[in-house]
Amino acid sequence: MMAKRDFYEVLGVSKTATADEIKKAYRKKAMQYHPDRNPGDKEAEEKFKEAAEAYDVLSNPDKKARYDQFGHEGLRGTSSGFDPNDLGSIFSHFGDLFGDLFSGGGGGFGSFGGFGGFGGGQAQKAVRRGGDLRVPVKLTLEEIATGCTKKLKIPKQVPCQKCGGTGAHDPQSIVTCPTCHGSGHVVHQQRSMFGVIQQVGVCSACEGTGQVIKDKCPDCRGKGTVRGEEVVEINIPAGVADGMQIRERGKGNAAPKGGIPGDLIIAISEEEHPVFEREGNNLYLNYYISFPQAALGAEVEIPLLHGRAKVKLPAGTQSGKVLRLQGKGLPEIHHRAVGDLIVNVVVWTPTRLSKEEKEQIEKLAQSDNFTPQPDKKARSFFTRVRQFFEDK
Repeated sequence: MMAKRDFYEVLGVSKTATADEIKKAYRKKAMQYHPDRNPGDKEAEEKFKEAAEAYDVLSNPDKKARYDQFGHEGLRGTSSGFDPNDLGSIFSHFGDLFGDLFSGGGGGFGSFGGFGGFGGGQAQKAVRRGGDLRVPVKLTLEEIATGCTKKLKIPKQVPCQKCGGTGAHDPQSIVTCPTCHGSGHVVHQQRSMFGVIQQVGVCSACEGTGQVIKDKCPDCRGKGTVRGEEVVEINIPAGVADGMQIRERGKGNAAPKGGIPGDLIIAISEEEHPVFEREGNNLYLNYYISFPQAALGAEVEIPLLHGRAKVKLPAGTQSGKVLRLQGKGLPEIHHRAVGDLIVNVVVWTPTRLSKEEKEQIEKLAQSDNFTPQPDKKARSFFTRVRQFFEDK
């Protein structure tokens, strides 16, 4: 199986492209490789499918963020809502966009030469969708290291209990739309340079549902939803980072009249840690030791996010010595790899001395061993840190 191409390369846009630029690029590719314009051309059909999959990811902020950070691997386990290998599924998924492409605007589903039999003019009844909700969640580094479960009380639109979400006073109040006769769409035809173009538009009377309500529910006034709240349990995987978003399908606002609920988007923010600093999946720590420990050597306990690690420091340890504790950092999201803990050893110089302590240090200062004798070949701190990563 051939490796997938970069989605930005597929659409011919840069990573800094705006949503409009991405949409325009996809429209151009869809026009170029549409099956009706390339009958029997399997290569064009594959490129048409490839462009649809790329647009599905890059037009979705959540999927785009995961793709930008982790590439194709970051999209594992996500649902596209359609099958990018099936033309009929693509036309159904991006029906409004194709209607604009091939029917001269106006939305709805359109057909260009019948879409080669793939949904040409066969519009489906509209299904309403609830709005998405975005909720910020703060996490500690300890929670990020292991993953966690959060229970959130979310104010949202919930189905109306009185009418069961239908928006109607009673079941008999829901009747077939007299304008579209229950189909949810109306058909228009017009001539163009390409021949007769058929446009299938959404019925404005029933908004594409095929049904209208005679008597509305008094509680929700025909909407099918009311303001309420719900306790939602969210499983957050280990290794998430500040700015990431987690999408929980169907946990957002309830949809009007029994449609599909929206999504709940969890926006991750990272609390500042009192001890560690984070860069990617590595953690950084300034660890202070006393002068006697540095001079004589010592066994010390380096703090970790969970527990401690015993480390032996040799006699004569200098301030600025860098230690790397492999696998003691943070895990990569959806991967087994774990970052490192980079420890910068700092020899603590006391700021207050008693008379006796001053006298003792003054005596020691007379010794040649206490005269600085730096190693001219010693690498700088930044060089040593960089070397750690080059050696990995």
